[in-house]
Amino acid sequence: MSPEAIIVEALTEADRGWADEWLTRYWGSPRIVSNGVMHDLSTAPGVIAWVDGARAGMLNYDIAGGSMEITSLFSIMDGIGVGTALIQAALDGARQMGLRRVWLVTTNDNTRAMRFYQRRGFTIAAVRLNQLELSRRLKPELALTGDDDIPLRDEFEFEVLL
Repeated sequence: MSPEAIIVEALTEADRGWADEWLTRYWGSPRIVSNGVMHDLSTAPGVIAWVDGARAGMLNYDIAGGSMEITSLFSIMDGIGVGTALIQAALDGARQMGLRRVWLVTTNDNTRAMRFYQRRGFTIAAVRLNQLELSRRLKPELALTGDDDIPLRDEFEFEVLL
């Protein structure tokens, strides 16, 4: 699919029910933990990707300390450029806001995401060993194992400097 066929727009209140449903499917609830901080994505700003009039993915973010943290990213139409369009929208938005850094966290099991982010210019900025022990104190419903039955233990922080 051509990038022009993917429309990215700001997340609106009309999207919130859909967003909360998909966040719960992907992460068990609209709450996520990164770097020891709980984020409630049910109220977080974000962008929605649309393909042929249907919602195809979403990215949420938080602005703090002169940088943008991408707190969630998912696509329900894999392999057509939805995730790439959402990342590009976040990077463009951060530049327009005068921010100098965009960063995100993923877990040690998410090797697919690690490849995805690095292919889009992100570099590893930090590895927090055993960070999910703290995360489980904040969000007890976090699974013990993730993709490919890999034990969930560590956080990898990726960044792009603008």
